[in-house]
This record gives sequence, C-alpha cells and structure tokens, in this order.
Amino acid sequence: MSLRPVVFSGPSGSGKSTLLNLLFKDFPNSFGFSVSHTTRQPRPGEVNGKHYHFTTVDQMETEIKEGKFIEYARFSGNLYGTSKMAVQDVLDSKRVCLLDIDEQGVKSLKASDIKPLYIFISPPSLKILQQRLTSRGTETAESIERRMQTATSALDYSKENGVYDLIVVNDVLKTAYSQLRTFLLKELDPSVMHTH
Repeated sequence: MSLRPVVFSGPSGSGKSTLLNLLFKDFPNSFGFSVSHTTRQPRPGEVNGKHYHFTTVDQMETEIKEGKFIEYARFSGNLYGTSKMAVQDVLDSKRVCLLDIDEQGVKSLKASDIKPLYIFISPPSLKILQQRLTSRGTETAESIERRMQTATSALDYSKENGVYDLIVVNDVLKTAYSQLRTFLLKELDPSVMHTH
C-alpha cells in the first residue's frame, strides 16, 4: 500500500483550505494533515496542535539545526515548517500525509529524498486573489502587499515545466474540487481512498 505524501501549494487566498476540507469530508479516513510549525501568533479560532504547532523563533531555529524539519521557510518575519515528526504521526495512523507548503518549501522538498505528488492551487487571477485577501478583513495593507508579491512568485514558479503534477485553478469551487478528487483517485492506492 502506497502512502505517498501529497503536497498542496498555492498562495494564501487561493482556496487551499476549502478544498482540503472538502477532501477530508469525502475521505474522512484516507488522509491526515501534517500540522506545520509556525512562529506567528495564532489567528482567532486557531488551535495549537490542530491548525499549527505554535512555537518560538529560538525553539524552531534550534530544531531546524538539529535536522528535525523536512522543510521550512521565512515569511513576513515568521518561520513556517514541516517537522519529520508531524509527517511520521500521519504515516503511523496509516493515512496519506497531506502537506500545505509554500514555494520555498516545495523547492526544499524537491531537493530531499521524499517523493510526494505536487499539487498547486491557483487563484483565477491576481486581481481576484487580492479581492479575496482584502475581504478576509484579517490582513493589513502591508501584509496583503507582501502576500501578493509572494503569490506572483508562486504563480511564476508553478508555470515551470515539471514542478507540479497537477495545477487546479480554483475559480468555480465544484469544478476545482472535481478535478482534484479525480486526480487523487487515479494517483493514490485505491485501498486508502475510502469515501464515507
């Protein structure tokens, strides 16, 4: 049985969380989410250990030096990363490990010995992405500007040949999810892809 990890990447506001939630609803026992570490402050409603492992810069930098992270990146002065333990926790539960990582993280993973499927979730356009980020009401103007710069770079990188196994343009949610679901059913071991 292949428990090949699946990497989801895409700019903040592209709809990754919405698509992942649909996937978990359809396949409640097939996937496990690798909980990333971050040094940023929790947003309202975020739970430590569920949405992120919230930690300090000192602690995370120490663990990075100790080789405990598969990938990590610095964004807006905060560290984000995927620990080896977070991935192992999912594998131990006999589920396909899902990782939500950015462009820097994808580049780090591609240089590692881990060979996941790579999926990029793209907004329909940068203009629509900016509207989505603004409508959240949780971002400052500076934060939105930084996220838009990051998004432009990520979209450019996604167009490089062979970087991603699938690019989903999240314009109409139902269509985007259908494309994602069909791809995963084709690529992953049928024995782990059980619907509820």
